[in-house]
Amino acid sequence: MVTAESCTAGLIASTVADVPGAGGLLDCAFVTYSPEAKQRCLGVQASTLEKFNLTSETVAREMAIGALNNSRANLAVSNTGVTDPVDDEVAPGTQCYAWIFVGKGGRRTVYSETRVFEGDRSEIRLASARYALSRIRELFNQTCKDVISTRGSGPNDPSA
Repeated sequence: MVTAESCTAGLIASTVADVPGAGGLLDCAFVTYSPEAKQRCLGVQASTLEKFNLTSETVAREMAIGALNNSRANLAVSNTGVTDPVDDEVAPGTQCYAWIFVGKGGRRTVYSETRVFEGDRSEIRLASARYALSRIRELFNQTCKDVISTRGSGPNDPSA
């Protein structure tokens, strides 16, 4: 697993690291708070930042892709968002996520979504990190269902 975090500032990776044996799961973590760090460390395109805003699912997806490309992980989780009223276009507490699962043959399945949390900075960041982790199992199961449904199940199916 690799994380690419902005608003949560490492809380997703830190939460995973609290579990005994986490070293077998967590490959590395990127904390990229500034737009420049997102570009430099994760390859987020300047045009993406300009067109979609820092707090967007598109940026979260590019962060997750960049994290995967710079790790040995088969799962990436990313987060970008705001906790305070610093952006006229984005409500405080808005958090954008991306999850990428890498399957056999390197096939990548990407999910993204946006949520809004209430509370102070710490409460929003903690809720956001917990939410990011809480979605992994459900999205993984969805990924498995999608793979199975595209493979077919008939007796003449060569992949069965």
